[in-house]
Amino acid sequence: MKSHQTTQTMKPATAAKKLGVYLEATPAEFREGVVSRAELNALQADPPEWLRELRRDGPHPRPVVAAKLGTSIAGLARGGVTDPLTTEQIDALKRDRPEWLEKERAVQAEVRKEMARIKERDADGDDRPGRPGR
Repeated sequence: MKSHQTTQTMKPATAAKKLGVYLEATPAEFREGVVSRAELNALQADPPEWLRELRRDGPHPRPVVAAKLGTSIAGLARGGVTDPLTTEQIDALKRDRPEWLEKERAVQAEVRKEMARIKERDADGDDRPGRPGR
């Protein structure tokens, strides 16, 4: 009996997310088709010029913007940033250091600190009854 292997495909939005690019800025042929796992792997291994340019200059999707600014997606929204930003716009925010960005970076630093504390606590095997989170 022969087994027929189907090619795994994904929507362009999923592929764009995996590539870390803003879907609306990708070429029409990318947005209008489907992307196979092999095509995605090829794009990651040897990105074409349009992909290198998007990754370098943007516009960048919110997760990438948040990472580049050192904040969360929710923090971007609280700061009024709802649209994709270019690398130039991100660099300008880093230079200008608006109050909302400094506040959100501090919040994010506290979140990371708390996550590290919890990870350390869990690694110590502290599973006594009555401990929070157990």
